[in-house]
Amino acid sequence: MSGGQPHERGGQPHRLIDAPHLGYGAITAAIADPVQRGGFGRIWAITLLCMLPLVLLTIGAIGAVLTVGIGLSGVNTTVVWGFSIANYVWWIGIGNAGTLISSMLLLTRQRWRASINRFAEAMTLFAAAIAGLFPIIHLGRPLYAYWLAPYPNTMALWPQWRSALVWDFWAILSYLLFSILFWFTGLLPDLATMRDRATTRRGQVIYGALALGWRNSARHWRAYETYHLTMAALAVPLVCSVHSIVGLDFAASLMPGWQESIFPPYFVVGAMFSGFAMVVLLAIVIRWGLKLQAMITPAHFDAMAKVLLFASIVMAFSYATEWFTAWIGGEHADRSVIGYAFSGDYAPLYGALLVCNCLCPQALWFARVRRSLPCLAILCVLINVGMWLERILIVWNTLSHGHAISLWRTYQTSLYDLAILFGPLGLFVALFLVLVRLLPIVSMHEVRQLARDEGAAR
Repeated sequence: MSGGQPHERGGQPHRLIDAPHLGYGAITAAIADPVQRGGFGRIWAITLLCMLPLVLLTIGAIGAVLTVGIGLSGVNTTVVWGFSIANYVWWIGIGNAGTLISSMLLLTRQRWRASINRFAEAMTLFAAAIAGLFPIIHLGRPLYAYWLAPYPNTMALWPQWRSALVWDFWAILSYLLFSILFWFTGLLPDLATMRDRATTRRGQVIYGALALGWRNSARHWRAYETYHLTMAALAVPLVCSVHSIVGLDFAASLMPGWQESIFPPYFVVGAMFSGFAMVVLLAIVIRWGLKLQAMITPAHFDAMAKVLLFASIVMAFSYATEWFTAWIGGEHADRSVIGYAFSGDYAPLYGALLVCNCLCPQALWFARVRRSLPCLAILCVLINVGMWLERILIVWNTLSHGHAISLWRTYQTSLYDLAILFGPLGLFVALFLVLVRLLPIVSMHEVRQLARDEGAAR
């Protein structure tokens, strides 16, 4: 479906706006009323309450490791990285995908981005913020986390520019600040709409302040579109550099299985893969929860599923390249790590990784699967499970089976590891629940423009 154009099947058009005569006012009301007219029911409140224990678990786990130390996790003298680093890479991958998806689709003029870009960009903010917690709590001495920031000091002790942690610090900080600007700028026309529709003085003041004086003038729109395209053009190389730096955390070492030039692009594609899967899950939930079936249509899921299928094929090719490189290189340690992945202590997890990331997504070749929301939801969960297994096994397989045979040890998962794995998921959901209650989660002005282009709006 090139350029987001509707296509034909059996003579029936599959539009990006499903209703044949959906007016601008109906689009605005469908998106804004849940926020301004209290359209959230009992399910929203129950879900938020269910997430609060996980939020408290996250806070408690962070507090425990800050006071007791990283000995709470299963790390040992050999496997010095564990769940914290794997979670960091997984979350930053999901975070990278949101802005990458929005900016690339904007630059390539994919019109179906209109209904998904807002919550994809919000996903970036929450995921990147959560990811930034893990390197700090894994430092061992988190009170010295400020050493990562270069500021004048008389002894010139820091920063250590050869440390991957310094690279990560600047990558996350610059990306998070950029994503906030990119996301907030896209909100301005909708904040002005919320301001004009507000029925209370408090709403008018709050949304008016956030809208920064937007008047819907031709001058404002010209500046907005120029700025938005420029930021999108900057976002693509920035996103690629951020997850490439995460890949270099591994590739810059001398450990077998890590010092590979394929890691930076391999990590970027993996980020897009897991991030797109998370966007699809969010789209399914938001479409159902806010009753936006007319704006998030099967055509959107069909297009996103094709991207997932492509990413799955690239990931399978990357795995095969990794195996071939280890074999053709002739290094005994590299071959040993690959053999350990297939037959060692973590072999069942490695098999599950390949099934989730390479085999299951092949079902997306079939249009019926691509347009079935239950099937898509299951596949997206499997993809994110598989991508997390990939992150943890990159750490475990190499560190458990390095150069020195005397240092071969396995990782023993602790309750703390499970807490920092599942707790942040609840925090992520809770942040999204709060966001949908305060701001329009779908871009009203872009959906209205899409409706005009498709001839659906009157």
